[in-house]
Amino acid sequence: MRITRLPIVAFLVVTTAGFCQSDSAPLQDWTHRVRIGGYGLSHDRAEAIVRDAVETHVFGIETDNDITGRYESFLEPQEKLKAIQAVAEKAHAAGNFAFVYIAGLECITAQADRTSHTFFKDHPDWVQRKITGEPAVFGGGAAFWIAPGDEDVWISPYAAEWRRIYMERVRQIAATGIDGIYVDIPYWMTHFEGWEESWASFDDYTVEAFRAKTGLNAKTEIRLGDFTDPGFLRWIDFRIQTLTDFMKEVDTNAQAVNPQCKTIAEIYPGIEEAAVRVGTDVYQLYGVVDAIAHEYEWGSGNAIAASKTPLDWLHYMIGMFTFRAFADGKASWMLSYSWDGERNIDPRDAMKNLFMSQLIAGTNSWDAQGHVMSHSNDLATRTGVFQWIAQHDKTFYSPRLPINPVGVYFSPQTRNYFPLEFIESYLGTMALVIHSHRELQVVTPRSLAEFKGNVLILPDVRCLSQGELDSLKSFVQTGKKLVITAETARYDERRDPRTPNPLHTWLGIQEVARKSVGAGRQGFVYLPDCPGKQYFRQLAKEFDLAASVRSAPGTEFEKLREAFMRDVMADSSLEKLVQVEASPFVVAQIASVNGKPHVFLANFKGLKGRENAQQIPEKSIRIHFPAGTGRRVFALPFLGEAKEVRPERGARGVDVAIPTVEKGMVVWCE
Repeated sequence: MRITRLPIVAFLVVTTAGFCQSDSAPLQDWTHRVRIGGYGLSHDRAEAIVRDAVETHVFGIETDNDITGRYESFLEPQEKLKAIQAVAEKAHAAGNFAFVYIAGLECITAQADRTSHTFFKDHPDWVQRKITGEPAVFGGGAAFWIAPGDEDVWISPYAAEWRRIYMERVRQIAATGIDGIYVDIPYWMTHFEGWEESWASFDDYTVEAFRAKTGLNAKTEIRLGDFTDPGFLRWIDFRIQTLTDFMKEVDTNAQAVNPQCKTIAEIYPGIEEAAVRVGTDVYQLYGVVDAIAHEYEWGSGNAIAASKTPLDWLHYMIGMFTFRAFADGKASWMLSYSWDGERNIDPRDAMKNLFMSQLIAGTNSWDAQGHVMSHSNDLATRTGVFQWIAQHDKTFYSPRLPINPVGVYFSPQTRNYFPLEFIESYLGTMALVIHSHRELQVVTPRSLAEFKGNVLILPDVRCLSQGELDSLKSFVQTGKKLVITAETARYDERRDPRTPNPLHTWLGIQEVARKSVGAGRQGFVYLPDCPGKQYFRQLAKEFDLAASVRSAPGTEFEKLREAFMRDVMADSSLEKLVQVEASPFVVAQIASVNGKPHVFLANFKGLKGRENAQQIPEKSIRIHFPAGTGRRVFALPFLGEAKEVRPERGARGVDVAIPTVEKGMVVWCE
């Protein structure tokens, strides 16, 4: 998207999703292997675009001539279609792939102040509106991509005639032979100044569609922003389903003409409350598109890597791990930004940190200049990194499979109905497991029944359906452990309260209990005071400072983590198959790739937002691979070459010491 968003310190990521060096490792389709660079597209530039992409090791070429987002080409697309066909042909001749940008629900009329025909002047009824009737029409200055004199409108997906033309344009684009259609921000207008609390849209088409579905008048029978109002909750669900259905229709139309054409959605909200507000839920969208490009941010600064604090980096990693769980085998692209003029930061260091973090998380990199979608802050750096990724793409882009993970449950419905309460618990719980160096798997309603780990944590998961409760019961009946915190299962999937709590009744938890119960070898642990929420708040006080020094003395967040391990995880039945010893700034996630255990390490120690982008080397990391997993250990440092590491062999397996990790590293046993 052409919009700016937000930014985490030194850690080491050991992921359950590793990749092996073997030439036998299968490669997935091109969407999983992209190294993206963006280009403005015209017919006469097609050859030059592809030549530049090949020379700079771009694989997966983003091109932008935006047929649907410019009123002139929305009406008359032929010239731009020819350019799309030309770049597709040139890319295929070079053994590359290309995809083309189109706007979702946004359309700009250039120089609208000088013409009698603009989108809004011709079709005022097609435009989204506030509940007060104000149309979503903006001029220069509302966003950096809107030039003075231009008209920028946001369109209702229920404007039937607009939608018919839009889908016709999708089919025409797919027919050019392009490899993908990239749809930018299909959102309800709630992100420009003055629209944040609007919960739009209240145009006539949308209001009528909601009435037909629910029987409610959205203008008079719901209390906007009141999560206790059943009508407002139906409005939330309706808005999310509307945009999911819209993207499904885009995909269906593209596939009908060109079955090889991929549908990619660009989304900036990630896992937090913003997803509910703009109405685009990446969890739902992964089910209807081929890939998502995440313009993801988190933190106190902005979306720029050079500005990220240690805690920002941690949350960025958690976001990416969660996206990979949502994706269910599909690709996750990261349209995140590295540097935008930060005076004390070398853009090359910021670029490398961003690329490294994305590789460790198993996502695909997109390089851009500043906070736009094209160019590069340092082309030589991008070329070098992309060339290195190409040489090791089997390591980073093969499927990553769990071994014996601790599960942390992400509940989309709880996030939708209790966004602030759930996200604090979820992020804090994820951080607790990561800092404990346990193998980690994000579990969702789609993957719950298949989860094979021995322990599953539910971080204040207030809304659970009967189907989810049945799956949890089956999980415990197989001898595994639930960790239940705060008000988990107090509500059903419609946010209707349950009295008594069915999970408590089944597990024998007294509603009046105000202390931890069920610890040890029983099938559950109940923690009424959510440790994830406590940890989240303590990290906000201490983590950045502790991560900026070479040795961190005892911290309160470490005491909380030790108590969590003692009360929740201290059970011999939960023995780790792969063990990692490292500092609190090490993220540990362990995985099997092609039957071989891998550990992916990312070091963010010592980074300081806007001040320092060079890590303090992480020293003396130890990794234990259990018996039967292999006898030879290899290490691949970020931007280096793989070397065999001398292990220490024992009866219980293989131990290896990693003297130093500068930025990142992959370690595996075979």
